[in-house]
Amino acid sequence: MRVPAFLSVILTAVVVSLDAQTVPEIKLPPSPQGQASVQVGGRWEKTPTGGQRYVDGKWIVVDYGRPLLRGRASIFGAGADYGKTISDGSPVWRMGANDTTRLTTQAPLSIGGKTLAPGVYNAFAELKAGAWTLVLSTQPRQPKYDPNDKVLLYGSYNYDPKFDVLRAPMTVRQGSDSVEQLTIGFVNVTAAGATLSVAWEKAVATIDLRVAP
Repeated sequence: MRVPAFLSVILTAVVVSLDAQTVPEIKLPPSPQGQASVQVGGRWEKTPTGGQRYVDGKWIVVDYGRPLLRGRASIFGAGADYGKTISDGSPVWRMGANDTTRLTTQAPLSIGGKTLAPGVYNAFAELKAGAWTLVLSTQPRQPKYDPNDKVLLYGSYNYDPKFDVLRAPMTVRQGSDSVEQLTIGFVNVTAAGATLSVAWEKAVATIDLRVAP
């Protein structure tokens, strides 16, 4: 049966309208907020119904801004200038973007042979080519960025080393793939601890976090 011309036009318009979608609106800041989390120190036990549950686990959480490369190359630089661009003139890098990166732990941790008590800490990295240092501090932070405030911490602005509570060397290597968006995560997780991993572009820095007695 032959379809009338006007019906053919209508059917074509319907098919086109179904196939064509409007561009979805995505509202994100230039460096979206991210979070990495892990539970350590716990154990699995059977439930009365025959299932399993993880009990007595302690959280370790990292909250950070996740900048993207957006076509930039050699983001960390090289030689004497290594790390200077992303550190914004500070002696340490905020390991992220925008507000200060925070590490929160419910468990006492052993990091680089030093013990870290449960609490909330500012997390930085001191950058040298092939030799990063994890820096954790308790310096008070600004609730909202105020460029006139020269005392409280925002990002790595106003960083004061007198508040450092832990400094420990990280292992740094060059990966084979380029990581577009700064990614902090936990790898090689066991009940006894985990390895913190910081990856951006081709740099991958890691450090072991172990549950302290």
